[in-house]
Amino acid sequence: MSTSNSSPLDQSFDSQSAAELREKRKRMIESSLSKRHRKEKLFRRFGLAAVISGLFFVVLLFGSILAKGLPAFWQTSISVPVYFDPTIVNVGAKPVQRAGESPAQFQERYVAWQTEMGMVDWDALLVNGLIKKDPTLAAQRDELPSIYTDSESYRLRDMVLANPSLIGKTEDIKLLTDANVDVWLAGNIDRSLSDDQQQLSPEVRQLADSMEAKGIIENTFNTNIFTNPDSRSAPATSGLAGAFMGSLFMMLIVIFISIPIGVASAIYLEEFAPKNIITDIIEVNINNLAAVPSIVFGLLGAAIFIGWMQLPLSAPLVGGLVLSLMTLPTVIITTRASLKAVPPSIRQAALGLGASRIQTVFHHVLPLALPGIMTGSIIGVAHALGETAPLLLIGMSAFVASIPSTPLDQATALPVQVYLWQGNELRNFFEGRTAAAIIVLLALMIGLNSLAIWLRKKFEVRW
Repeated sequence: MSTSNSSPLDQSFDSQSAAELREKRKRMIESSLSKRHRKEKLFRRFGLAAVISGLFFVVLLFGSILAKGLPAFWQTSISVPVYFDPTIVNVGAKPVQRAGESPAQFQERYVAWQTEMGMVDWDALLVNGLIKKDPTLAAQRDELPSIYTDSESYRLRDMVLANPSLIGKTEDIKLLTDANVDVWLAGNIDRSLSDDQQQLSPEVRQLADSMEAKGIIENTFNTNIFTNPDSRSAPATSGLAGAFMGSLFMMLIVIFISIPIGVASAIYLEEFAPKNIITDIIEVNINNLAAVPSIVFGLLGAAIFIGWMQLPLSAPLVGGLVLSLMTLPTVIITTRASLKAVPPSIRQAALGLGASRIQTVFHHVLPLALPGIMTGSIIGVAHALGETAPLLLIGMSAFVASIPSTPLDQATALPVQVYLWQGNELRNFFEGRTAAAIIVLLALMIGLNSLAIWLRKKFEVRW
């Protein structure tokens, strides 16, 4: 048996090769780490740039809306002492039904009294009040009715109709200026335009500037935007009260229809339904419905609820039913996800202790899934609140000059009101109102989303 020993030269060569190999591997590892670190830094920079870009556009959007909308919450007005002069309001006392007088005869006299009240020169009372406030305005008596909005004279009439004892008394009344006067004083129209391009005569423009300089016309908080419905005859009095009530009725219908049906459907499909081809088809269709454009639900609502069921056109009831159909898939999907998030050990422990399947679900699983269910439901309702396309197809884009009192009354909604104001012909006045309506709508949606976050944090269970 022979043994071969390597020479010192061979050993030196082997050690040198091993050192070179280790050095090569070290360089490869360092190069690989350097590439990975560069990619990580590049990814972080791209992510940071995306976040900053998103925040920039959000700030730009909200800044633009706030810059245009916040001034609309203030409006020019005049505080006037109005004397209900009996020589002008000369219509006699309010009729009272006489003994032996039939209801038809009394109604005839009452209508005649109302007609006389409508023939009163209410503008004279307002003009006299303005002159009493500043006697120098007497020289421009003919231009004074152009300063305030037309509806103020009707407001005086309605005040006296409701309370005839005002005749002979003096009341301080806040008059809204005409929409064109408000635009002129707010600087929303180019003052360098020629007279034929201006909506106000030179005399009225000069009078408005003079009254503002004297402090007669003031810029005050505009409560009418919250208390009045929309108006075309008197744009200065336009408000969101009708649209707000329409949206409120629709959201109540969505909450009472979509959430119970959606949660019950999700519980059945997730906890009780057998796993077969029928339930698979149902699940696929629910997922598909969640991706269907909202305008398709509007077409469905117009065909079924209005065309077939003959429900009232432009009613919150129909809008609520359409939005309920649109919200159902979202509620079902989020509820099922919340139920799946509950660990199976909860179910197994309950069943092992003798609880029935229904007791396991309703006493143990559902309470733990409740935060996620509430969050998903509120987000679904907030999404429905901002929908416009399906409401346009069921007639809720119609002009409604009254505040709905029931879900069956004609109404519009906040997003539709934004759409209507955006296309109004008095663009320089309603541009600010449009942004103000968007602010109100965004405030409601942010409030709902904040409520969802708070509920999730309050009831969240960490495993």
